[in-house]
Amino acid sequence: MSDNLRGSLFMIAAMLGFAIEDSLFKAATAGISPGLGTFFFGLTGLVIYAALVRRSGLPVWTRGYLGRTMLIRSAFEVMGRLFFALALAYAPLSVTSSILQAAPLVVTLCAALILGERVGAGRWIAMAVGFAGVLLILRPSLDGIELSALYGLLGMIGFACRDVATRASPPEISAMQLGIPGFLTVTLAGLVILAFEPGLPAMPTPRAALLILATGLTGVLAYTALTRAMRTGEVSVVAPFRYSRLLFALILAFLVFGERPDALTLVGAALIVVSGLYTLVRSGAGSGQMPRTRLSERASGKERRP
Repeated sequence: MSDNLRGSLFMIAAMLGFAIEDSLFKAATAGISPGLGTFFFGLTGLVIYAALVRRSGLPVWTRGYLGRTMLIRSAFEVMGRLFFALALAYAPLSVTSSILQAAPLVVTLCAALILGERVGAGRWIAMAVGFAGVLLILRPSLDGIELSALYGLLGMIGFACRDVATRASPPEISAMQLGIPGFLTVTLAGLVILAFEPGLPAMPTPRAALLILATGLTGVLAYTALTRAMRTGEVSVVAPFRYSRLLFALILAFLVFGERPDALTLVGAALIVVSGLYTLVRSGAGSGQMPRTRLSERASGKERRP
């Protein structure tokens, strides 16, 4: 089996895992508040990753977590997790997952506007098409945008900005160690949601507690598979399989929650996926390496001087 095939299979497994994670969390919110569910989900992942990092011989805590880039990454992680958790709790899974697929387009936009990457006319057009797909799903009107769908949009923006910051994260922090601040911020996002929930949260039902535990375990497995995928095959071959998450999410939304997305939602999702695939093809990722940026060069101490 070639590295590209093995990497692609890891990516598909990761996307299936993330789709199952989202479904488990949404099901759990029937017996637990979104804030408490997010808190316990983050705590579960944090404990698991701490054990894995400790077992690998790496330090669980490093001062690198407090660096400027890592703090920016953590702030956007909190934003993404906070609003995505609310979206999973209150919006249809099919809508939330469709909006999430626009994250690579926002990453490209931020890379061009903030990190100074060069983006050609074709990719700008692709981003415009993708954002048109998002508007088809959100369907803003004179009455505004449905609040639950807006949660998904804000969560997607948070995740995209987190990914941009991840590109510039210190190279001495391993991918496994990144899981520590990642799940710590999920825990903090749960506390933020709890602070705005009315009254004291009720203790989760046994079923909800088991679902949250399963959510944490599935999330760790999916993240591990994603890391293996990106380190096994070429980026240009492996990355497009990220969009299999939407297919899995639509199937689970239909089978588990009885959702039936309308035609406009499906057209919008198709526009997002097609534009995202075009962006990946035109990004020049065939070298298997993410493009370096001014911020990433600065983080690694290799910024070129004029």
